Amino acid sequence: MLKSLNIENIAVIEKAEIEFSSGFNALTGETGAGKSILVDSISAVLGERTSKELVRNGADSAYVSAVFEDIEDDVKEKLEEYDIPIDEEDSLIISRKISSLGKSSCKINGKNVTVSMLRELGMLLVNIHGQHDSQALLNPDYHFKFLDMTGKNEDILESYKNSFKELVSIRKHLKSLTADADTKDRELEILEYQIKEIEGSEIKIGEIEELQNRKKAILNSQQITEAVGRVLTYLNGDDEAMGIEGLISSAQNDIKSLSDFDSDFMRINELLYSMNDVAEQLKDVSLSKLSSVDYNENELELLEGRLDLLLNLCSKYGGSEEAVLNYLENAKAKKNMFDNSEEELEKLNLEYDKHFSTTLKLAENLSSYRKSLALKLENDVKEQLVFLDMPKIQFKVNFEKGNLSSNGFDKIEFLISTNPGEPPKPLSKIASGGELSRIMLAIKNIIAKNDSISTLIFDEIDTGVSGRASRKIGLKLKEVSNHTQVICVTHSAQIASLADSHMLISKSFENDKTYTKVSKLDFEERKMELARIMGGLEITENLLQSAEELLNN
Repeated sequence: MLKSLNIENIAVIEKAEIEFSSGFNALTGETGAGKSILVDSISAVLGERTSKELVRNGADSAYVSAVFEDIEDDVKEKLEEYDIPIDEEDSLIISRKISSLGKSSCKINGKNVTVSMLRELGMLLVNIHGQHDSQALLNPDYHFKFLDMTGKNEDILESYKNSFKELVSIRKHLKSLTADADTKDRELEILEYQIKEIEGSEIKIGEIEELQNRKKAILNSQQITEAVGRVLTYLNGDDEAMGIEGLISSAQNDIKSLSDFDSDFMRINELLYSMNDVAEQLKDVSLSKLSSVDYNENELELLEGRLDLLLNLCSKYGGSEEAVLNYLENAKAKKNMFDNSEEELEKLNLEYDKHFSTTLKLAENLSSYRKSLALKLENDVKEQLVFLDMPKIQFKVNFEKGNLSSNGFDKIEFLISTNPGEPPKPLSKIASGGELSRIMLAIKNIIAKNDSISTLIFDEIDTGVSGRASRKIGLKLKEVSNHTQVICVTHSAQIASLADSHMLISKSFENDKTYTKVSKLDFEERKMELARIMGGLEITENLLQSAEELLNN
């Protein structure tokens, strides 16, 4: 239930903190005091659409927060879906901040959420029904939900939903098998090409890494071969230049001829011999290294071709050898399905027919169950409407058979007749705003015990209703509040006097600014407010006595 509401800078409300009771809460006040703004504030914190016009003039932003206690299981499930921690005491805090630029931010239990998330949660917490907010009753698509909520056997609906879900799955499979023949032939041709391409490659897991390592080794061998070749050229020489060995030999001949004249040249000759030994050793090492390199240019060409093939397959079918092989298995399975499509199609058709019969039987059971609920709902609504001073209205639940859907094959619509002898017609064509409010109140009263929404808000449900009817509406609201928290904005003393908690919305002016205050009334204050509602400008002793009588009754 809604425990408290905190409002800051919403229209004429600068700041208000409101505590609600668990039963019947009435909100009264003069016209223009801000009662509708209070309902707008609740709508805003529940995630409904707002505008920057809601922000109080001169303020940078507006803020609304609401505290809920004893939250229901479906609310807890939604919080778990949002990954929002649940308070140990089953309480919940939601808030919304709206800037003067029109932007807003929302929080659930302190965690930032989107407006749509807040709206989804809000729909599970509060149902706001205003004088002009009767879309659920005016839209036949919602009527089956109201009817289902009057019953207690959810197994019938759940069994049907599960069966229908399986039927849809089989139908999708059938549709894929009975696709356009040309499309199927083209897909089969593609599958055959892909299977042939992958199988022809004989790809193996780990082969690409193995080939890349071998390529690296070959490329290194090529570098070694080229370097050794250059070293041997330096040693042996080529057609254009003499090598180191030749140069040393020439130097030795020249030094030898000079050593006969000067013995110092003998020392140089010895050094040249040493250099010759070094050159010979370098030549031996290079030739040995060259002979050890196992390199074949054809192998590198074949290896690179194989790598290109495998990498191309990976880019087309998944990025790795394992992915390519998985793609191959899936393609084979799909091809096999095509190859056996006629047999599979026949099998699926039999399965579909069998499951359709089962689902249809469950839909018929569901329809029969709903019709039994409808008879009781018609009688219960009529009884409620008689009490609400609408004795001539006939309420009927109309059934038409449509196609199977997730909710059965029933096309359900609520019809009414406001005058005896007239055939029942859709609510949207007959009912006025006041009548819709009372019909909704009647239905809500019937389903209150089974409705998981813990707070109902009625905004001026008494508009256009006489004193006697107002009192009866108040009694029905009181009855509903035995099972569900009720918050009612009203101009009726007959309704407000029945509330467990009565709050006054008042307006004052200060320094050219308008301020709205929400005050909880005690017994004497309630007498004054009820007398004001009944009497208008002058509050007489008789009015106060009448107000006290209403409260005592």
